[in-house]
Amino acid sequence: MATQNSAIRRFGSGAWARLTAAAGTVTERKTRPRRRAVLTEQHRLHFDLLCKAMDDPALAAVLNTYETEITDEEQRQYLFANALYINALYFHRIGALTRAELHGHFRIMCQNQIFRAYWAATEHHRKSLADSSEEAELGRMMESLIQDQTDSDTDEWWVVGEPDEGPQ
Repeated sequence: MATQNSAIRRFGSGAWARLTAAAGTVTERKTRPRRRAVLTEQHRLHFDLLCKAMDDPALAAVLNTYETEITDEEQRQYLFANALYINALYFHRIGALTRAELHGHFRIMCQNQIFRAYWAATEHHRKSLADSSEEAELGRMMESLIQDQTDSDTDEWWVVGEPDEGPQ
């Protein structure tokens, strides 16, 4: 009888484990669209706030946390550069861009001197990120691209900097 109970428990625990795994998969499939919707709404709100700040210097002043003095025009340009950067991050987060494709977008953004100035001006912002966070990793990708393009001796910017093999 003890042998039968042991076999039933083993069968039951195996079945329970499979059932739990299946339930987890179903739950994950249901939460993925919800997570995407939340990210979309957060992105929309962020963009709306940036647009208001770009239109109104009094509101833009609230977002001026740079360590150097900048003009109102530069502030609007930096806010727009931030919007472009966050937009690329958003598309990567929802799965619309692979990491390699994001790298390509970053490579193009790095060509612009205003974007590079924005990136330099916000360096201290990125220092507060956890080193292991995805945003910190992607920030390092951008910094590496900027450095690679600065160090490059070719005018063919589109071949400078190889995408890292980080998580897709």
